[in-house]
Amino acid sequence: MTATHHHHTPDLFALSDVRGPVLRPGNEGYDAEVAAFNLAARHAPDIVVGATGADDVVRAMRWAAATGTPVAVQATGHGANFPVDGGLLINTARMTDVLIDVEARTATVGAGVKWRLLLEASVPHGLAALNGSATDAGVVGYILGGGLPLLGRAYGFASDLVHSLQVVTPDGTLHETDADHEPDLFWALRGGKGNVGVVTSLVTGLVPLSRVVGGGIYCAGEHAESLLRAYADWAPTVPPEMCTGFTLLRLPPMPIIPEAMRGRFLARVAVAWTGDAAEADVLLAPLRAAAPVEFDTVVDLDYRKVDEIYQDPQDPIPARECCALLRDLTPEAVDTLLEQAGPDAGEDYPLLMVELRHMGGRLAEPAPVEDAVCARDAAYLLESVGVLAGPEAAAAVEAATAALYTAMTPYGTGRTMVNLHGAPGRRHRPRPCLDPSDPRPSAPHENDV
Repeated sequence: MTATHHHHTPDLFALSDVRGPVLRPGNEGYDAEVAAFNLAARHAPDIVVGATGADDVVRAMRWAAATGTPVAVQATGHGANFPVDGGLLINTARMTDVLIDVEARTATVGAGVKWRLLLEASVPHGLAALNGSATDAGVVGYILGGGLPLLGRAYGFASDLVHSLQVVTPDGTLHETDADHEPDLFWALRGGKGNVGVVTSLVTGLVPLSRVVGGGIYCAGEHAESLLRAYADWAPTVPPEMCTGFTLLRLPPMPIIPEAMRGRFLARVAVAWTGDAAEADVLLAPLRAAAPVEFDTVVDLDYRKVDEIYQDPQDPIPARECCALLRDLTPEAVDTLLEQAGPDAGEDYPLLMVELRHMGGRLAEPAPVEDAVCARDAAYLLESVGVLAGPEAAAAVEAATAALYTAMTPYGTGRTMVNLHGAPGRRHRPRPCLDPSDPRPSAPHENDV
């Protein structure tokens, strides 16, 4: 006998003042409103509110508080690690205001702003943001998780540059928080993700930069061991302005993949360097000599083109993502990683990508104002992605993911980056982050991106 769970949907009259759409399952536009970038996370809230501004978020949160309805929040959907089941989903994707203060080197951004939009506004002024490897992701959710930037070794975590945040807490109150005003809230929102409220906008610092030397050095997967061992020796010797990652890529034979790379197993070192191209060539010479280079895409780039460095997927896919923070990349750690995901793992190894991001540099320094980021003691980030193309593939991806992280546990710090730790496919009832006995309403969970 199968149990059926019936969700209770309180009266929506109190949401009639919301300017954006208020939708239930079956309403036109509902599916588009709840869609996530990760297609494995299929949200099914009882109600979705398409917020147009902070006032809509306040109204929605007050309604949730009055009715005891759990809340989740989403903008771009890139952080949708768990499918939302029931409750209220607040979609902030319409909140896309960007204001650049060139003199102060700051940007004020709404909750729905993507990094791409921010860079288009800032780079013409010679200013760059501390975005990650994909500019399609949302600014606010990324920063709430700390944010591991493309140029993190050179400039620190994205949350380090936050000046202030505007946030609606679970009781429906709008707060302005910074280092001097409600410092506990300011602490939690920089690295603690979205469990204490719905951020409607924030002010972040920008760095004086409009270009970067970036791209990838690729070799055939059969030479992955030579490239990885060289990388492990080389990475600790480079200055903090050299930001890199080593990746094992098993690319599908799909039209979105460049033809020369389609259906191939490749090893890559991705590069982002803030100095000039000649200096980059000198620093990268040992890597280029470590294995036969098949493709070398490292060039001087306008900073608005940084998606070309890691070439992350631009279209939604059903995926299983996971990560762990590593203390070091010892020879034993390299052996273990190669044993799990290297050339000998077999042609049918199911993980699309297994990647090491070099940390340290400014990422190892204390935050300007104490925060909730727990990754400052890590030397590397280990990340993986597997595509869930049907039940059989999903089972293989899950097994390979579990085996990889179990094997790498001895080299870890015991922690992960909150933005990348997800396990999509599991149903997730939005849960309180407060004490269960507390009569106050639940706060949003980690889908706040």
